[in-house]
Amino acid sequence: MFDPMSRITDPVLASKVTTPERAAELIRPGDTVGMSGFTGAGYPKAVPSALAERIEAAHDAGEDFRINLLTGASTGDEVDGVLARAHGIAKRAPFLSDPTLRRQVNAGEVEYTDTHLSHLAQQVWFGFHGKLDVAVVEVAAILPNGLLVPSSSVGNNKTWLDLADRVILEVNEWQPRAYEGFHDVYYGTRRPPYRMPIELRDPLQRIGDPYLRVDPAKVAAVVRTNAPDRDNSFSPVDQTSQDMAGHLIDFLRHEVRAGRLPENLLPLQAGVGNVANAVLAGLAEAEFEHMTSYTEVIQDNLLALLDSGKLDSISATSFSLSRERAKQFNAEIEKYKGRILLRTQEMSNHPEIVRRLGVIAINGMVEADIYGHVNSTEVNGSTMINGIGGSGDFARNAYLNFFVSPSTAKGGSLSSIVPMVPHVDHTEHDVQVLVTEQGIADLRATAPNERARRIISHCAHPDFRDRLLDYHDRAWRENPTARHAPHILAEALSWHQRAQAGRPM
Repeated sequence: MFDPMSRITDPVLASKVTTPERAAELIRPGDTVGMSGFTGAGYPKAVPSALAERIEAAHDAGEDFRINLLTGASTGDEVDGVLARAHGIAKRAPFLSDPTLRRQVNAGEVEYTDTHLSHLAQQVWFGFHGKLDVAVVEVAAILPNGLLVPSSSVGNNKTWLDLADRVILEVNEWQPRAYEGFHDVYYGTRRPPYRMPIELRDPLQRIGDPYLRVDPAKVAAVVRTNAPDRDNSFSPVDQTSQDMAGHLIDFLRHEVRAGRLPENLLPLQAGVGNVANAVLAGLAEAEFEHMTSYTEVIQDNLLALLDSGKLDSISATSFSLSRERAKQFNAEIEKYKGRILLRTQEMSNHPEIVRRLGVIAINGMVEADIYGHVNSTEVNGSTMINGIGGSGDFARNAYLNFFVSPSTAKGGSLSSIVPMVPHVDHTEHDVQVLVTEQGIADLRATAPNERARRIISHCAHPDFRDRLLDYHDRAWRENPTARHAPHILAEALSWHQRAQAGRPM
């Protein structure tokens, strides 16, 4: 007899329940493994740690045991952390946040393929990453006939389950069983030239199934767990973040008055971080009503905006909540049904949908140069931070995009506005509005020298503004036949050279 409230009601898959250690034995050296997880939510909690122990034992015996690891985005210490400390990762995509893994990437010990989050699933389908050997996916429940209730993220799980030769399922009882009905998994994607339009015209519209599917014959092991997601807490909103949020919200008001935005705005996307949280907090106090969100990640303040009644609905692919807020959500989950929808990340980040809905995109940056090129991922052009994530998916296709950052870093010794960025993630063609605590620069329909004047005068910190103006003026004078976007090449990266050498800009 099977308990209808059990997390595993499929008798075939219930017979495959085993220990994390036995499940980890199914993963072999050199395997390409797709694991669940997106921004610290919905990742496997037990099998990766057991795998790390196997890897360490193999290394002690003089054997090389590493895997190629694919996920949705960042995971938690139980995946990236334990595997990195075991030196068990040969190659990683598409995004990371673990400090040990970051050090290994920057030391050249791990090959890292930084990838737009909307691209990875299709790249694996196209065979760019080779064969997918194993999928390790967390779910909230297993139903008959291979139907799976996803947990707190969907990410690339559909693709991993479809393509992997062997599947390991972790059933996490910390995740609410009531997640059933919160998901929309689209199974209509095709390879070129057989693709069809994605007919999604409203953030909360369903176009797929409420369940993931898996061929029960491919499931090699099922593991029971009961462990929380990563604690995704952020620093308290500071004055700098509040100032940036204020500039951005005033800009939205201006766009409504100009008739370029409706009074309830357009669907919001906000990247992860303190500034995004500050903007969402500011919107709770603003006059906008009946807003919607079409985004990747549901953070604390986005959920608070939904609770306040200012926001009607959220479409995303994952949660990214603080531990306290996650506990509260899990206890009250039923009240959010019908207001929150979690999709695969190839749909949450799909360029066609982002453009059709007219999303307003808000993302962070490391730095911008005077012509509007944005660096989101690397320090001094070579030291990786985390990755591009979904910022490019949204920014390039948004109706309106914002890139936000404090005007200085390292206690004011470095400027976030520089003559030339040493690494470009978002070209001038894709950047519409820059925001710092100093002000806002509207770059739409501007030429390079117009952009330079606006960025320097409105976004640069006063301590660096005169030097940036001097650089641009001299570049103009010294290049009488190259004034479209003039540079002094021998000097353009000197700010970064001084920073790398530990000298002030």
